[in-house]
Amino acid sequence: MEIQALCVYCGSASRVRESHLRAARELGGLAAEAGVNIVYGGGKVGMMGAVAAGAQAAGGRVVGIIPQHLEDLEAGNREASEYLVVDSMHARKQLMAERSDAFCALPGGFGTLDETFEIITWRQLKLHDKPVILVNLDGYWDPLLRLVDHQVAEGYLRGDPADLFLVVDRVDQVLETAARAPRPSLPDKIERM
Repeated sequence: MEIQALCVYCGSASRVRESHLRAARELGGLAAEAGVNIVYGGGKVGMMGAVAAGAQAAGGRVVGIIPQHLEDLEAGNREASEYLVVDSMHARKQLMAERSDAFCALPGGFGTLDETFEIITWRQLKLHDKPVILVNLDGYWDPLLRLVDHQVAEGYLRGDPADLFLVVDRVDQVLETAARAPRPSLPDKIERM
């Protein structure tokens, strides 16, 4: 599958592991080198800022999408190749989904969880069929993966979670994993997202 735009969900906090910030910059750089646009939440701080900076430093294209009410709070990256200010969080998530061929989640907080769970749920509901990848840096997502196993064991999730999302340990595995994913067989149902 050819990936032209990768959506990256990640945190805006700056007081995080340096290894995570380095990985975010590396992912941005790798995407730029591969000619893949980064679509992200539009901030210039924390992991968000790192992934955008990595892509821009390598000459890549960065599409930042931020809601009006967060633009000032998150110190929006007005230097992004394309900087879109939308009217709501839902509009942001929908536009990010529309503009992307694949999704990956780096470490982050509640916002990252919200975006990641929503895009996985949309895939489960067959609103899209694009690859979703969790990047398990330093085992960050291990507790979440245990919760998913628990949900399966308790009967709340049916089927294999690997049908909904994939897990890699390093950012250098993201693009290759996305490219190996089957070509989406469903058209996006943007109007239902």
